[in-house]
Amino acid sequence: MSSGDMGSGFGSVLHANGLEVYTVLAGRSDFTRLRAREAGFTDAADFDELVQRIDLFISVLVPSEALQLARDIAAAMKRTGATPAYADLNAIAPQTGLEIEGIVRAAGANFIDGGIIGGPPREGYSPHIGVSGPDVAIMESLRDRALNVEVIGPKIGQASGLKMVYAAGTKGTTALWTEILSASRALGLEDALRERLGENNPVYTYAQRSIPGMPNRARRWVGEMEEIAKTFEGLGMTPNILQGAADMYTLVGETPLADLTSRDPNPALEEVLEAVVQRLKD
Repeated sequence: MSSGDMGSGFGSVLHANGLEVYTVLAGRSDFTRLRAREAGFTDAADFDELVQRIDLFISVLVPSEALQLARDIAAAMKRTGATPAYADLNAIAPQTGLEIEGIVRAAGANFIDGGIIGGPPREGYSPHIGVSGPDVAIMESLRDRALNVEVIGPKIGQASGLKMVYAAGTKGTTALWTEILSASRALGLEDALRERLGENNPVYTYAQRSIPGMPNRARRWVGEMEEIAKTFEGLGMTPNILQGAADMYTLVGETPLADLTSRDPNPALEEVLEAVVQRLKD
């Protein structure tokens, strides 16, 4: 759950490597249903049927929905008595992971903390899938099914924490440079800034590479930045830096480019910056 880009990637690789993969498509869009069919998912009627047919539940969806999904699956477990292991691989704060652990364990199931670093799995490629917790064996077994699973440690929160600090440095940086370059464009200083930075400046090179592929993910990344802010706040640090990144992705999410799908070509860097500047003028 769910069969978006990342979820369908997981399902496709696992299905291609001999496993039966289930989901629930009730109420989902036609595009999501298409990706699920292409990935080889079997559609269960509801969560009650789902938990009775599986050994492992993998939660992969937007961070803001992770808690409610855990509650729904835990309720299905309690109704049916089925207790598949529950792996949460979402971009969530360790605090959120601990809350989900409590929900899942109250239903009698094993909980595995996780985090994904990299793009969706596909033939010949797997992202880094970090897992942590006292019993992660079922996730470790997926190494035999072409997934790059690494045990980060024995505690809930270690794998999700690694995802948080890593994404702060990648997606957080992308948000910052989207703001910097959009501001330079709005001020008529785009060429001057580029000249001062130099074409081979590593941070500018990173921005040129990372920003064009961001708009169709911007809305999903808002919640991820909020979870990173929550992580830092829990450590006694300011949440404001990454909350600002969330605000930047909210702004990009209000542009027409955010409606692109992963199957559309990425816009040029200049298109992204112009879309942001135009949104500021609206």
